[in-house]
Amino acid sequence: MPEYSNMQLENYKNVWVFCEQRQGKLMPTDFELISEARRLADELGVKVCGLLLGDKVEGLAKDLAGYGADEIIVCEHPLLKDYTTGGYTTVICQAIEALKPEVVLFGATNIGRDLGPRCAARLHTGLCADCTHLDVDMPTYKNFLKENSTLPAEKIDGMGTAMVMGEQHDVSRDLKMTRPAFGGHLMASIICPRFRPAMATVRPGVMKKAPFDQAKADAVAIVKPEFTLAESDIRTEVLETVKAAKKLVDLIGADYIVSVGRGIASDVEGGIKLAEELAAELGGVVGGSRATIDSGWLSADHQVGQTGKTVHPKVYIALGISGAIQHKAGMQDSECIVAINKNSAAPMFEIADYGICGDLFKVVPMLIESIRALKAAK
Repeated sequence: MPEYSNMQLENYKNVWVFCEQRQGKLMPTDFELISEARRLADELGVKVCGLLLGDKVEGLAKDLAGYGADEIIVCEHPLLKDYTTGGYTTVICQAIEALKPEVVLFGATNIGRDLGPRCAARLHTGLCADCTHLDVDMPTYKNFLKENSTLPAEKIDGMGTAMVMGEQHDVSRDLKMTRPAFGGHLMASIICPRFRPAMATVRPGVMKKAPFDQAKADAVAIVKPEFTLAESDIRTEVLETVKAAKKLVDLIGADYIVSVGRGIASDVEGGIKLAEELAAELGGVVGGSRATIDSGWLSADHQVGQTGKTVHPKVYIALGISGAIQHKAGMQDSECIVAINKNSAAPMFEIADYGICGDLFKVVPMLIESIRALKAAK
């Protein structure tokens, strides 16, 4: 690979999204990231470009453009049919060198977590992993900090520069990448001030998908950059793709979530059973706080929060969950929040639309019976 210099920041523009496809099917994270990239690109005054790799995948371009992409960069080759770290890294790095984006986003999926760091290392730039929030515009970022941090307002208002290599650096055009740190007990905002592109992997489910726009889909521009790819660039061989059926809880796609917390400790089995019954009546699923997962009461795919999944259901019912900041960060954008807790001072009541101060083992059966009665009356 020829020598690559990425410190002339003014030469880089546009926001790219690596659009993951598996066997010709786009992943839901692609649409979330394209939608978020649209917002960031508007703040920067640049274009959104989807980066699509595979074999005979150009037909997927319109599906991506409908969520806000101006261009879809399509790289097709028989050696790209199956994902390999070496093959995809080689092609993506060549495209970045040629077209020079200032931001590249990957979904924090198994593939994105493998591919993003490899590309960043080869291009000698920074990558922030497992982000839950992104900003460029400083006023927007400051409002985010005021609502979600304990920093004094006067300190937030005074932000605008950062010390980089002994000099003050204007951060107004840098991507501010926020992620959980120290096991979710802190939130850290990271910038990449010296190199481009700034790269991030973004946790699935945290960004809101925009409505599909057919006009944008029809107006998409397809870009096909030149690249070279040989079998020698790929050090692994895909012999077979085997899909294993494993039943996991779909928290991200659920409209109704009933989550349990440490408040079920007096009767764990009974508390989970009540949550399952209530979720079944609502047509939803059961979630849990980190405490329930760490205690082994529920499997990890049930976890809601900074170190679990971020959800946006129509209704979120919190049973015996105190409302630590790590948990609230993963569900506070739910359309309707119902909190049930014996502790009237529980922080969850601060963000709840409806709060019931009482014993969940007495309240939940009453809720279930009321829902059943309403259904029977229809």
